[in-house]
Amino acid sequence: MADGEDRITRIQVANARPEDSGRGIAHLPRAVMARLGLGDGDVVEIVGKKTTPARAVGPYAEDEGLEIVRLDGLQRVNAGVGSGDFVELRRGESKAATRVVFAPAQQNLRLQGSTNALKRTFFNRPLCQGDVVATAGHQRVQNMPPGMERYVNAPAYALQEIRLTVVSASPKGIVHIDENTDVELRAEYEEPDAARRADVTYDDIGGMAATIDQLREMVELPLRYPELFQRLGVDPPKGVLLHGPPGTGKTRLARAVANESDAQFFLINGPEIMGSAYGESEQRLRQVFEEATKAAPSIVFIDEIDSIAPKRGQVSGEAEKRLVAQLLTLMDGLEARANLVVIAATNRPEAIDEALRRPGRFDREIIVGVPDERGRREILGIHTRGMPLGEKVDLGELARTTFGFVGADLAALTREAAIETVRRMMPKLNLEDRTIPADVLDTLAVTREDFMEALKRVQPSAMREVMVQAPTTKWSDVGGLDDAQVRLKEGVELPLKDPDAFRRLGIRPAKGFLLYGPPGTGKTLLAKAVAREAEANFIATKSSDLLSKWYGESEQQIARLFQRARQVAPTVIFIDELDSLVPARGGGLGEPQVTERVVNTILAEMDGLEELQSVVVIGATNRPNLVDPALLRPGRFDELVYVGVPSAEGRRRILAIQTQKMPLADDVDLDAVARRTERFTGADLEDVVRRAGLFALRESLDTREVTQAHFERALDDSRASVTPEVEREYEQMAARLKQEVNAIQPLGFIAPGQLTPRGPKGAD
Repeated sequence: MADGEDRITRIQVANARPEDSGRGIAHLPRAVMARLGLGDGDVVEIVGKKTTPARAVGPYAEDEGLEIVRLDGLQRVNAGVGSGDFVELRRGESKAATRVVFAPAQQNLRLQGSTNALKRTFFNRPLCQGDVVATAGHQRVQNMPPGMERYVNAPAYALQEIRLTVVSASPKGIVHIDENTDVELRAEYEEPDAARRADVTYDDIGGMAATIDQLREMVELPLRYPELFQRLGVDPPKGVLLHGPPGTGKTRLARAVANESDAQFFLINGPEIMGSAYGESEQRLRQVFEEATKAAPSIVFIDEIDSIAPKRGQVSGEAEKRLVAQLLTLMDGLEARANLVVIAATNRPEAIDEALRRPGRFDREIIVGVPDERGRREILGIHTRGMPLGEKVDLGELARTTFGFVGADLAALTREAAIETVRRMMPKLNLEDRTIPADVLDTLAVTREDFMEALKRVQPSAMREVMVQAPTTKWSDVGGLDDAQVRLKEGVELPLKDPDAFRRLGIRPAKGFLLYGPPGTGKTLLAKAVAREAEANFIATKSSDLLSKWYGESEQQIARLFQRARQVAPTVIFIDELDSLVPARGGGLGEPQVTERVVNTILAEMDGLEELQSVVVIGATNRPNLVDPALLRPGRFDELVYVGVPSAEGRRRILAIQTQKMPLADDVDLDAVARRTERFTGADLEDVVRRAGLFALRESLDTREVTQAHFERALDDSRASVTPEVEREYEQMAARLKQEVNAIQPLGFIAPGQLTPRGPKGAD
């Protein structure tokens, strides 16, 4: 197909998947490959502002029929193009290189060592002088065309991910490294002639595809194609405010946008601007904007903008007020065609002066939120690119179990897992030697167990201010509460795991569940189990954590609790002893003003303007008649779940769970124990098992088993904590509480004969 070799195809560029970053492959439509006479693994020349080679492979399944070429961030840098640009493709020919010289592509990085690993990593990879390449790309690839493994999969002993520049290659043009190539690695960074920065690209950011799209249309389009806005007769956007929890990648995102749009990047860290002399802070700010205007197209990135632009009405210093006014003036003074965009980042948008948050200054506010499961999988893939992973490591499983983790937390998780690997290998190392043997390095691999150990030490950073737990209680640890279990599974586990089913039917999931019943029946245990099985964060709180003697602080604590829960959804908020936090209003119980304001705040949070998306509130109380009736309606606590004393069969299951780790003698009859423990709650049965063990130890500290006689003594020494009268009162309440919420006296305690309904409407 000689005529096809000279044929040129013009095609649009799109981003490759993060897992393909650094592999040196280009995903092309089959029709284009046939037109150019390319097979899988053949060399294709990509011509933008510059020329770079790649190995051609077929399209992703979802790209069938689309006229796009998928390139990773480094290839886009090497070709001098961005996503959405057009490039020319032609068939390329690669010659065996006689000599290739690499140097670090990152400043402040010094490399040394053998070049054999480099040679193995880039073996058969098409390169040309000036390219930036990455040493990653040795992990398993799914759906790889047959025969392509030798081109894109480096051996298991590849280097960690380091970005290198091809300083020179002989002969000129497209070359590949073979066994006869002389490879040299220079120790320090060398400034290329004219290259775009490749330190951060869109491939290095996972879990925020929608955010990147928003930012590209606000920033990249005006910087690269200002004539579009001129033709439409509108001013391009001047500023974008990124806000979200710490560690979600706001600063990294701004750097990637600057690199991908080929713009100069000017960083302003809030505290660095502040000067001691009068007017010095404003002068420094003006100087940065002047330099950025001269170097246009450029991006000015203000990190932690809340530190230099706080609300002027809430700061006492004149310097801060003048600095805010100077920033406002500079943003208003930006010329429409100055080709300059300001990006600011903060995790406290409410602390920024409101004058900045209007069109013409920060035109759009983009939330950089906590990543979902798919996003976490992408981020883990990025951070483990240069990591030799064991066979059993499943990044999908890790993504499912790291709910609430932001990008920084996942980076810390991979780092801790690597440290765990090093700790495991330390006995094999001779610390007197300055170098580690190559065979030891080749066998290094991060295993699933290393990640599991790392998970014990790394917690979600957005949740460290509130008590967060990863519950370990499973449904198998809960016995005798079948009805409550079914209702919680349907109401909590199903909506959090499969929200699409509810959207398909057009119904909303329940917002809250009130578990009520006698003390010790397992209400807290149920809440922990449902959070564990729904794979959600679990925030456990009680009234003493939320109530404060300072005016207004209790409401702030509750608002902050719900805000954190929304940020790291899916979340289960569990409030124990709910009656002490939200007693009925107007009854004079406790400090009326404090409790009434708290009740109002919780009512507003549960059905206010901000919806609870993937957040479920579970309250537990043994005094439901003390809870404010306004909470017990659909839309707040939708489901009122009675957790009563277990039946005989339930007691038998609870005893089996409690004695799992206890060595029982052959004569122990748990069925008989279950029959003799009528009205015993789960806590009572746990106490019976504990007492039986204590009686066994009392006889002999060397005893190896617990006998039926020990259980008999424990039963004689125990009693049911729920009396027949209390059980009857609870059962009456369970029968009518949901239908007659307003008919229950809002005050009083549960005691025999005390639960009396009001008269009919209109009666005295």
